[in-house]
Amino acid sequence: MPIQLSGNSSGDDHGDEARIEVVPLIDIMFFLLASFMMVSLSMTQLNRVPINLPEASTGVADTKAPPFQIAVDPNGVITWDSKIITLSEITTRLQKEAAPSETRVLISADAESRHKVVLDVLNAVRAAGIEKVSFESKATKP
Repeated sequence: MPIQLSGNSSGDDHGDEARIEVVPLIDIMFFLLASFMMVSLSMTQLNRVPINLPEASTGVADTKAPPFQIAVDPNGVITWDSKIITLSEITTRLQKEAAPSETRVLISADAESRHKVVLDVLNAVRAAGIEKVSFESKATKP
């Protein structure tokens, strides 16, 4: 039964019925959805260690994000999800969390990092049985 807005409660008068406008509610929901999407997109790279990537002219862009990303800074400190980690912890963690046949790992090393540290990280990843390993670089400027 619709709500009567007039003072007459006898039911004779068919005055204005109260109703909820749906179009403004839909507009508000789309605005909130768009706002949350923009905020979530801006937060995607916040948990990353700042490193200076080396340039590569023959690199191929990879559109799929790897599930595991390991970074090496110029001082040789190895981080995973912005937490410092050791080489043995890399192997142990990958063995626990990853399926060796389909897991991909991305190693992001600073241009000034030592080659030996990067190879040690690669060996730790391979010791866990992971074969799909990529190195992050930035494109050469024309």
